[in-house]
Amino acid sequence: MLEFSQILLFATAILVALAFTAYVLLTFTAWRTRSQKVTSVSSTSAGSQPKGVAWYASGLVVLALVALTASMILRWAATGKVPLANQYEFATSFAWGMLLFQVYFNHKYHARTLALFTLPVILAMLVYITTLSYENDPLMPALQNSPLLTIHVFTAALSYGAAVVGFGAALMFLLAPRISWRGWPKPELLDEIAYKAVVITFPLLTIMIILGSIWANIAWGRYWAWDPKETAALVTWLIYGAYLHARVVRDWRGNKAAWLLVIGFVAIIFTFFGNYWFGGLHSYA
Repeated sequence: MLEFSQILLFATAILVALAFTAYVLLTFTAWRTRSQKVTSVSSTSAGSQPKGVAWYASGLVVLALVALTASMILRWAATGKVPLANQYEFATSFAWGMLLFQVYFNHKYHARTLALFTLPVILAMLVYITTLSYENDPLMPALQNSPLLTIHVFTAALSYGAAVVGFGAALMFLLAPRISWRGWPKPELLDEIAYKAVVITFPLLTIMIILGSIWANIAWGRYWAWDPKETAALVTWLIYGAYLHARVVRDWRGNKAAWLLVIGFVAIIFTFFGNYWFGGLHSYA
């Protein structure tokens, strides 16, 4: 059953790659149609194609989410534990969270161009997962507090997943002055998407850190140890907290706010991969 789970993960990567290709084609076709200023009749004819491509691209992302969900369920059934306990499983849940919020924000705001910036991150994570061993290794003692660990890691996956949407919207906001294409989402919309993504990210990061502290006290006898991953998670939390404070209290909506979200997502990536370089108590994931 683990092999079927892995096959579904490969299928997810292929679906995301196809969706990204479709979004690139959609964007190029729409841009080329407008730049050539074709006649109204031919514009109508050409315009039907991007709509069709957009429908298929969105559908491929939904299929990718379904395939990855099925992959995780199969792994759960095969191992007898929630698949959130090692680097392979955490990376898979991270990719799942990103896909989930890509689907949600695409459905809510219809800012399809956002996928050009979020799908490459998701695809990179899926490719990275395929380089890891998918075997079911025994759990180390510190990870056997299953309910608390499950909620702790699951909130991390969801918060990181929402953060990638904020990152994509922030990048598009920064690029907006350099893009003359009318199909590019308006800065106001990108700012709104980024803000709503952080409204999801920050509370989940807070819950993750609190539950992680409780779990650490149970597993290692102390709430906080300044472990590299703990410290990086705290820095990430402070960055997103600073963004929300500046956005709500000081009404930050310009480039400074967007750069803060880019830095925040870089901090998330550092938190995720930092254990490769710094080791520590979280060296297993």
